[in-house]
Amino acid sequence: MSDKNIFETDIRIRYAETDQMGVTYYGSYLVWYEVARTEYFRSCGLDYTQMEANGQFLAVVNSHCNYLAPTRYDDLITVKTWVSSLGKTSMEFAYEVVLKDTETKVADGSTAHVFVDKSMKPIRIPEEIHQAFSK
Repeated sequence: MSDKNIFETDIRIRYAETDQMGVTYYGSYLVWYEVARTEYFRSCGLDYTQMEANGQFLAVVNSHCNYLAPTRYDDLITVKTWVSSLGKTSMEFAYEVVLKDTETKVADGSTAHVFVDKSMKPIRIPEEIHQAFSK
């Protein structure tokens, strides 16, 4: 894992996030990535809602998840998030999901994003966002 600014978000797995086998449904991990990413923005003093009101959107262009061990209902996990790449119009986040009590890594992955305007045309990353994540 990188030495960069790592942000951590704790999440308790809800029953609705599990499947018939009693393990977490694979799609839940991407939802957790979004929760962690949004909280990371907030921790940097950035308001996702305001950004969108200004006509700046962060479109996902790629997502990836490696599932390493199962998680189950009521497990407490930590999603560790950091910016792994920052360009002029795009950025990539990396994620590591661990069981809170044992630090056992259960998944890792990434999401790639492009900043776009309301018409879905790529735009430069807003300066305040670029500054917040390039520290």
